[in-house]
Amino acid sequence: MKRFLGVTLITLTAATAALAQPAGQPPGMPPRPGFVNTIAVSGTGRSTVTPDRFSFTLGVQTVGATVDEAVGENNKRVAAVIAALKGAGAQDKDIQTANFNIWPQQDYQEGRLARILGYQVSNSITVRSSKVSDAGRLLGIAISNGVNTSSGINFEVADPAKGRDQGLRAAFDDARAKASLLAQAAGRTLGPAIMISEGTQPNAPQPYPMQRAMAMEAKASNDVPVEAGSQENVYNVSVTFELR
Repeated sequence: MKRFLGVTLITLTAATAALAQPAGQPPGMPPRPGFVNTIAVSGTGRSTVTPDRFSFTLGVQTVGATVDEAVGENNKRVAAVIAALKGAGAQDKDIQTANFNIWPQQDYQEGRLARILGYQVSNSITVRSSKVSDAGRLLGIAISNGVNTSSGINFEVADPAKGRDQGLRAAFDDARAKASLLAQAAGRTLGPAIMISEGTQPNAPQPYPMQRAMAMEAKASNDVPVEAGSQENVYNVSVTFELR
């Protein structure tokens, strides 16, 4: 008789534990306080902003029989370019020397030491400004005053937070829409967000290469055609929602 009662008590205890098991928790696992069903999704949002800054790097290359000759000619032409840019409205803080190089021009013949024919000097300057509409005009002025090399032009957004709010809201809305669809498909109801984390950072501004090579014979009246376009930033978020 005692043995029978013991078996009955064990059976009732196991049944009581099964009833206390939270919904969605694997059977046989001990109860976890505050356990809730959840669904985790990711969302993507985009925002489009207009660049409000530009920068370009231009240079002057000269050749001379001696270093002094090549450097002297280069100095005069670079000084003329800088003076023309400042005369067109560029400020001292907008102009920065980017690079300066001297290369010997050598004649290589088999079995003989290289013979120096002359020297090539290159001096590059970077121009930055928040007046995007002046980009083409300043490029044209620089070309007409002696520039004969260019490495491209970049358009930037000065404030990295510009468009961020719009992009993050769009990313969250995308995540909620996915979660709602999945919850509905499972016959469940979507609850509030209980965890949110931001994913990748917005895209970095991309350079816009110049479409035409610089020409030494460019005329002073020719502004370079430049279009700033727009920049798209992408935002990603991961959201965990309660599933009811």
